[in-house]
Amino acid sequence: MTSTTEGTRSAPALLAVLMPAMLATVIASDMVNLVLPAIGAEFGASEAELAWVVTGFLLMFSVGIPFYGRVSDRVSLRRLFVFALLTYAAGSLVCALAPDLLALVAGRIVMGVGAAAIPVLSIIAVTRLMPENRRGTGIGVLSAASGVGTAAGPAVGGGIGQLLGWPALFWLMFAVALVLLPSALRVLPGEPPAGEARFDLPGGVLLGLGAGLALFGITQAQVAGLAAPSSWGSLVVAVVAVALFGWRTVRVAHPFVPPALFANRVYRNAVALAFLAMVVNLGGLVFVPLLVVDVNGLTPGAGALVMIPAGIAVAVVSPLIGRLADRIGTRPLVLAGLAVIGLFSLFLSTFTGGASVVPAGVGIFGLSVGFIFVLTPLISAAAGALPAGQVGAGLGILQGAQFLGAGTGPALFGVLVTARQQGGGGAVNPLYGGSEGAAYSDVFLTMAVVVVPALAVACRMRPREAGHARYTTRV
Repeated sequence: MTSTTEGTRSAPALLAVLMPAMLATVIASDMVNLVLPAIGAEFGASEAELAWVVTGFLLMFSVGIPFYGRVSDRVSLRRLFVFALLTYAAGSLVCALAPDLLALVAGRIVMGVGAAAIPVLSIIAVTRLMPENRRGTGIGVLSAASGVGTAAGPAVGGGIGQLLGWPALFWLMFAVALVLLPSALRVLPGEPPAGEARFDLPGGVLLGLGAGLALFGITQAQVAGLAAPSSWGSLVVAVVAVALFGWRTVRVAHPFVPPALFANRVYRNAVALAFLAMVVNLGGLVFVPLLVVDVNGLTPGAGALVMIPAGIAVAVVSPLIGRLADRIGTRPLVLAGLAVIGLFSLFLSTFTGGASVVPAGVGIFGLSVGFIFVLTPLISAAAGALPAGQVGAGLGILQGAQFLGAGTGPALFGVLVTARQQGGGGAVNPLYGGSEGAAYSDVFLTMAVVVVPALAVACRMRPREAGHARYTTRV
């Protein structure tokens, strides 16, 4: 008996729901960055207070992803997806009508609760509902939406915010969520999966607490410094929470994360690689726009335009990579992608100190394409290596690792930039010839260094791990 209903559901109809949902939620995470000054001027808020407009959303996102993945093993995709869209719409409405900063932050938190479900449920839906030989293509299409949303978020936010005001961003998200509801009800299955009926809720709370506090502590280190109690205190509590989570995992009958997940070598490698690749990718997506504004003197809106070719490339390449992964497997694509990421990180570190913004555009273009070569095959391989009853939990943890990398990279690199700008001195890279921007050169060089352990993990992948485990369609 199969665990999917491939024969009764159209793959194009499924992706027609999942793609715009993924695009909207990814855009939502970054769309406010360029309108924060306008929000601060309207509400009379400080930079530290404004940071919560971003942090509140991200914290709920990081906590929610593993929960939605785990719950999807016992609750139908239709119910979870509809709940997520309604919650996302409600949070968007609160933000659009917010009379003060507190209401805006509350709305962003509610948005984050809904948005956290979309990426992981979308991947789970493709894994369960599309035929195995088309799974990579489906994941590639979703990766395209995610990549375009990440690159376009600042541009969309800056453009719409400047023309129509920042509340228009949230009215747009509200409308998108409501438009998608009828299609989600029609396309997604209403029957619950035949997975494990129970799991350890306290363990899930500890995992979410650990992930959320780790992200918050890293973010606070960037804003207030590592010596601030809000930074080191959060990190200490995060470590304690994760330790308690590990203790419960090996002692309860139905742990939140089945230990067998990490006995699976394919899955274990995929989690490590997804985290490291996301650290580098988000580092580039954050610091290339900052570079062209700070060093090249572009406006924030013009700086966001530098990212558009990379977003277009991701949209075009991702489905092709998905199909290629279905044919030749994971390892060759991951190794090639990591090599490209490393080379273009070095390129950015070497050539982005001049008057032209072209090297920055070329660098982020190559970085984004390399990342898609890594991520799309990894998700497909991880999904294929998991038994049907562990797909939700496994993909929730995998995407949680991705998101943790997305929060960790920019925060740690931000600390490095601040320290280097305050300390002065030239770039570490001896080939860097720019008169300004040495701190950014060092960040891009550090990104190249992070690729080295990722390559070491990828080299340990066996060629046979490139395929998909055949038992994933059985219960």
